Amino acid sequence: MKVYEGINVPIKSWCNEPEDGAMSQAENLSALPFLHRHVALMPDTHQGYGMPIGGVIATKDVVIPNAVGVDIGCGMCCVKTDKKELDIDVLKKIMSDIRTSIPVGFKHHTESHAEFMPEDKDMLLQDESSIVRREYTSACNQLGTLGGGNHFIEIQRGDDGFIYIMIHSGSRNIGLKVAQHYNKLAQTLNEEWYSSVPKNHELAFLPFYSNEGRMYMAEMDYCLDFAKVSRGIMMIEVLDIIFQHANGVTPTDPIDVHHNYATMEHHFGKNVMVHRKGATSAKEGQLGIIPGSQGTSSYIVKGKGNEESFESCSHGAGRAMGRKQAQRELSLENEIKILEDQGIIHSIRNEKDLDEASNAYKNIETVMEEQKDLVDIVVKLTPLAVIKG
Repeated sequence: MKVYEGINVPIKSWCNEPEDGAMSQAENLSALPFLHRHVALMPDTHQGYGMPIGGVIATKDVVIPNAVGVDIGCGMCCVKTDKKELDIDVLKKIMSDIRTSIPVGFKHHTESHAEFMPEDKDMLLQDESSIVRREYTSACNQLGTLGGGNHFIEIQRGDDGFIYIMIHSGSRNIGLKVAQHYNKLAQTLNEEWYSSVPKNHELAFLPFYSNEGRMYMAEMDYCLDFAKVSRGIMMIEVLDIIFQHANGVTPTDPIDVHHNYATMEHHFGKNVMVHRKGATSAKEGQLGIIPGSQGTSSYIVKGKGNEESFESCSHGAGRAMGRKQAQRELSLENEIKILEDQGIIHSIRNEKDLDEASNAYKNIETVMEEQKDLVDIVVKLTPLAVIKG
């Protein structure tokens, strides 16, 4: 951990070489009048909107929609199976069936999955102002779909000898709409209140106990539930496909963790709203998931409960290059060779796919080394076959 001065509070970074844009955003966070103790940057930190991805902050009495992000509830699900081998031809059939069964990118299911939608605990569906109510019907068709960007379905081999399945996905369009609505509402209200937080910092806030703050938290929580249920539906589908092609399969209970959310926690003697944007909870003994890229290792980890990171760790390797930069600068031939030399069934087909190439991401081994005081490694996972959104 390195400590930087910050504006009003320090910045504590587990990223040894944070990029300038991320540090500038961290300094903006450190100036917030309601920030608790310090800003924490995980080793996968890189620039985001308003707040760095890989950033963790704790606030007093307010919630910041942009410190959660637009893919509310984005997270990881991982299951260990009783399989120790999957033949390459069987793997290819499995991945082909997954592509047929689970919509990726902007595609949705043609039929509604309303019966699997999360329970509405806060009467959001009765509130005409609710974004969840407005987006509910379309969300029923998006439940159990992968989405795009860095979302993936991956079959892996653990260093314990067993086959694992890992899924990375979020709350699809419903989370995006909730995030956009409440960030815009916070901007409007902050202007009316003559807030001291500069608008161009993109850190507009809502008082936690205001009607607007309560509504955001209720809708955010619904998106968290949606994302978790969606990952679960996809995991069941993948297991069913493996069952058909591999003479049965028995899974363990899944590990499922969010990395874009806000929640009330107790840190340094005070109840505060912890925002994790591209960061994962790592309480003492808590199991977590830290993925690499489609050509590098991923990890099942156990948290150490380090208070200085607000009991958090990285959510992955973190981007080393912007998406457009990767498409411009990386070699398609080289990136395909990296994957094929390892025998990985991959998702790099043309130049536009280079934004998810291995070299578009930071070195996962460096990222893990930088957070040895945050987590212990339980299982190292090597990719066998990958589907990218």
